[in-house]
Amino acid sequence: MSAAETDAVDYDLIVIGGGAVGENVADYAVQQGIRVAIVESELVGGECSYWACMPSKALLRSGHAIRAARRLPGAREAVTGEIDTAAVLARRNAFTSDWKDNGQAAWVASAGIDLIRGFGSLVGRGRVQVGERVYTARAVALATGSVPDLPPIPGLAESRAWGTREITAADHVPESLIILGGGVAGTEMAFAFASLGAQVTVLSRGALLQREEPFVGEYLAAALTSEGVDVRFGAAPVRVDRGTDGVVSVMMDDGTSVKAAELLVATGRRPATGALGLETVGVDTELTVDDTMLVAGTDWLYAVGDVNGRALLTHQGKYQARAAGAVIAARLNGTTLSAQAWGRHVATADHGAVPRVVFSDPEVAAVGLTEAQARDAGADVRTVEYDIGRVAGASLHADGYRGHAKLVIDETRQVILGATFVGQDVAELLHSATVAIVGEVELDRLWHAVPSYPTISEVWLRLLETHRSESR
Repeated sequence: MSAAETDAVDYDLIVIGGGAVGENVADYAVQQGIRVAIVESELVGGECSYWACMPSKALLRSGHAIRAARRLPGAREAVTGEIDTAAVLARRNAFTSDWKDNGQAAWVASAGIDLIRGFGSLVGRGRVQVGERVYTARAVALATGSVPDLPPIPGLAESRAWGTREITAADHVPESLIILGGGVAGTEMAFAFASLGAQVTVLSRGALLQREEPFVGEYLAAALTSEGVDVRFGAAPVRVDRGTDGVVSVMMDDGTSVKAAELLVATGRRPATGALGLETVGVDTELTVDDTMLVAGTDWLYAVGDVNGRALLTHQGKYQARAAGAVIAARLNGTTLSAQAWGRHVATADHGAVPRVVFSDPEVAAVGLTEAQARDAGADVRTVEYDIGRVAGASLHADGYRGHAKLVIDETRQVILGATFVGQDVAELLHSATVAIVGEVELDRLWHAVPSYPTISEVWLRLLETHRSESR
């Protein structure tokens, strides 16, 4: 970059949004000599650190540990009493740093990144207004995440219902809880709050986690029911009211109703593009980006993470951010891009190798395409499934282990397109499946990846054996 270009703007790159994704964009850019500022209106570290991934997993873990012990003779006899709710909430608070971002802000400074507190919005090409001041930059990256998408149910807005922020930051466990939505957040919080003593009712229009393989929802519904959760499918709320006594009532379209002390609305999220000033630069609020995260129709604006709508997952946003930070620096420095598929400057994995874990009990771990998605894409699909409970490592892991595994295979190319595992502690199986998909490892080669015995990973051998026997 020339001295004139450097002096003409306040920064080379301004990142709007200081969550995990924004931090990674900034970090990867600043390492290449780029002058970077992050604009953040709330807590540095973002949703995952304070209201999502970290606190939700902290709320879930104690219940998982108790149930795991109760599945083992000898250990179950040692489990007496109930979960100490206060201790669980205190541990959750520790993981959120009591909702203070001193540590995260200190890291930003140590990385050589400027932190600008306030709400940032575009007011022109490379121009970001924060309060009364306008900052200029050669490039801008939007990393503002996503926000809850509330359904238009009469009375819901006035009912003071909890969203995912309120429930993960709750300072008490309500006696009863209605959860509207059978997706990831709704399912995880049903397990967490049932284990903490709440009487939970889940209202789900369709199957739980219905975007995953059909057996996933079946396993989770059975597990929730065994924990005393009332799971209702086909539920269509038509009105929500909170009485003067504080009790929330949800009326269904069939005339029935359910009441509880609190209501959690977990019906999905949408990209947080409101009030960003996109209209000032001629960009639609439904952002479209290429694999370098460059917004369509621009040569200076990037959108990374949930805000671009490609894969609303923290780890996938951070993956995009690593590519975006590097590519922004390369373009500003005039260096060579590695923009071919699977290159350093692109987020190729977004298209067919996205890993996802639901920390329910049993866990759900999946990567790549489901069978339905693969068929819709026109692949020559063959599927293979196996009962994980039949694997020696699983039976040692827990008495009565229940789980299931499925591979979606491109029979023409002999590579895996998708993998789904359900069972206790299957999240640790997922990365091997992700590597196999990203590396396009042929099945004949996978035979030489020997699983250790006796571990749950032996399910890989059983899946390959099943595929070979069915192919004869």
